[in-house]
Amino acid sequence: MIDVTHQINAVRRQVGARVFKAGESHVVTISQTYDSAVEDVWDACTNAERIPRWFLPVSGDLRLGGKYQLEGNANGTVERCDPPRSFAATWEYDGGVSWIELRLTPGAEGGTRFELDHISHVDDDTKWAEFGPGAVGVGWDLAVMGLALHLASSAPVDTQEVMAWMGSEEGRRFVTLSSEGWYEANVAAGEAEPTARVAADRTTAAYTVAEPA
Repeated sequence: MIDVTHQINAVRRQVGARVFKAGESHVVTISQTYDSAVEDVWDACTNAERIPRWFLPVSGDLRLGGKYQLEGNANGTVERCDPPRSFAATWEYDGGVSWIELRLTPGAEGGTRFELDHISHVDDDTKWAEFGPGAVGVGWDLAVMGLALHLASSAPVDTQEVMAWMGSEEGRRFVTLSSEGWYEANVAAGEAEPTARVAADRTTAAYTVAEPA
């Protein structure tokens, strides 16, 4: 479906911290450069007809102040919108609230640099101690992979094909390498290696260990 090694290496993963909305926050940042114009990447990320072609079906009002719902996943409110460069929204899932901020900039050698922050208050981030940045990072790795496939062909990503691929050896290798990438980013940000290692191993297992029959 995709060259796993190439896709993993095409992505930059960073872990940081900042004060956000008056709270100390974890910041997980993922970025990739696509061979597409800024306007095309913006449309792929904000057009309700195109988002399901690489991510998830979405409903709601995708404009400033509007509320959205991703099928089977997060919902939230669009808090800032500066087309075709950036938007920010709440990310409300499983009873918790975090935030996403997307920035699109022209790439240094052409194309478009896609950069997304996922921000969560330290006091409210119940998944961080268990899974570290991989709790959201692996999911975003899968999302930017889907966007890469869509932008390369303009065709919708086949959901059934993706699910079958996730259960394959290549799919498990992708998740494992993504989890390792987030482990490395976590250590680079100052986390103790033993703590980061345990969190990354839990993340990998959560995505790759098959359910008992």
